[in-house]
Amino acid sequence: MSTANIDPPRRFLGQPMALAYLSFTEAWERFSYYGMTAILVLYMSQALLLPGHVEHIAGFTTFRSALESVFGPMTTLALASQIMGLYTGLVYFTPVLGGWVADRWIGRRLAVMLGAVMMSAGHLAMAFDASFLLALLLLIVGCGLLKGNISTQVGELYAETDGEGRTRAFAIFSIGINVGAVVGPLTCGLLAQLYGWHAGFGLAGVLMLIGLLTYIAGFRYLPRDRPRAIPTQAKAPLDRRQRRIVWALAVVSAITIFQSVSYYQNTNLALIWINRSVDLDLLGFHVPVAWFNSIDPLASIMGVPLLFALWRRQAARGREPDDLGKIGTGAWMAAAANLLLVAACLFGTRIPVIVPLLYDMILGISFLYYWPTLLALVSRAAPASIKATLMGAVFLSLFLANMIIGWLGGFYESMTPTAFWAMHAGIASLGGVLAFVLRRPLMRALAIDDPETRRMPNPDRPVMTPAILDASTD
Repeated sequence: MSTANIDPPRRFLGQPMALAYLSFTEAWERFSYYGMTAILVLYMSQALLLPGHVEHIAGFTTFRSALESVFGPMTTLALASQIMGLYTGLVYFTPVLGGWVADRWIGRRLAVMLGAVMMSAGHLAMAFDASFLLALLLLIVGCGLLKGNISTQVGELYAETDGEGRTRAFAIFSIGINVGAVVGPLTCGLLAQLYGWHAGFGLAGVLMLIGLLTYIAGFRYLPRDRPRAIPTQAKAPLDRRQRRIVWALAVVSAITIFQSVSYYQNTNLALIWINRSVDLDLLGFHVPVAWFNSIDPLASIMGVPLLFALWRRQAARGREPDDLGKIGTGAWMAAAANLLLVAACLFGTRIPVIVPLLYDMILGISFLYYWPTLLALVSRAAPASIKATLMGAVFLSLFLANMIIGWLGGFYESMTPTAFWAMHAGIASLGGVLAFVLRRPLMRALAIDDPETRRMPNPDRPVMTPAILDASTD
């Protein structure tokens, strides 16, 4: 039978058409998520948790009592910081559960659609004081259902042996993440400044609905849910060397918590500090505070080719830092970013806008050094039988970091800003010290050669996985 009149399958940048719908869905979801988080702590501290509003939040008295039974009495700002930390921390925890639910019961397609519906409802519920806690719950659960499952569908577009195709696909997919991370705070922050908080939250909800419609529009192209596998035999237990590798990866992940705490405070108390201490009037325009949350992902995107060139040049000379070296460098850069705020606090009362701009730019480059390196290390070194589990477990370090961030925010009002940012510089520095001190034993445990004894590296080898393109860390 002739096939001359059969149309070839539609393609998107040379990839399966489904990738376009998955990438745009993720872009809209990240747009809404980062737009909302950019104004959340400001909204809570400047409006929602103040008298006249806080009394209307359903269940808030019980919720606050539960928090204070664990963390002690909190001021309004400390409470806002703690809620922010809990919210962002749980957002990194629930995708593990969302993947488990999809695998065992409802499948990835339904999980993604339910997640999108719940996130849309959560954003819209932000418009009412009474439904604030319900809104956070919907957003946390919805993100858990959507985030991990949509990423998994990208991988399912390719055969297990098509590593190059999968790599290109995730690079394209990550572009959507970064675009959302940059544009979300810009648009939602501007609307919140011009028309009020609920305009910003409302836009986030509308964009999430667009994401859902995008996903549904591409439904016929998406991979079908795979039947749940029934194990026929128990997996072989890990041997001694594999257990050593798992423990080493756990230690490396724990080290990155220190720089994550220092880094992610820029989405929490740094916004409060900028609002109070920085001169935001620039050429007759008042810069929205939320805009600063767009700077570090933008710096990460722009920094990729520069770091690629730097690491290739270092590799050609046999001087490219190993994994722990890069993670340590990320920690020291995060410390330097916070020391910049310390210096600004010491030498002025109204800080020029260039200071938080440089602070976020340095943090964006710091992120490139430590987080994608950690993901690449786990992907390369983890035992094959539990690789997927360990890749998911890595994000628990961000869960712990964000919980700590919320707790540390409670000390802001009892400390000077100088001391507060010096504390965060010290926390990041501790991560750098640990990476330096533990580097040799950890590299030996991971069976990675020491740079002093390994052969000259090939300058044409990849020096970074495409995970570096995902400046949002998710």
